[in-house]
Amino acid sequence: MPRPILETLSHLQGGILLEDAADKMAELVSAVDITGKAGKLTIEITLRKATGNTMAATGKVKLTKPKEPELETLLFPTPEGNLLTEDPRQQKLPLKPVHTPSAADLRSA
Repeated sequence: MPRPILETLSHLQGGILLEDAADKMAELVSAVDITGKAGKLTIEITLRKATGNTMAATGKVKLTKPKEPELETLLFPTPEGNLLTEDPRQQKLPLKPVHTPSAADLRSA
């Protein structure tokens, strides 16, 4: 019966491979949650015949995070070809600050 792969993976690079995979998995989960897009985590194991009856194993972890959407700014074009942050067709409202009375302004009854 084969040994569980997790046991073998825990020996690669002294356990650093699995720690790296766990860190990258957390990054991937966060990026997918933020963007809503898919990403990928790949664990690659390479085996080669070494001396005698041994095998040399190496491993690497590759993370492909989803691209975050670029930030957009909505601007309003003018007939002259300029861009404004406020719609030039919309009227300005004559807004005035409201005076907030302080405790000294209030009279007691």
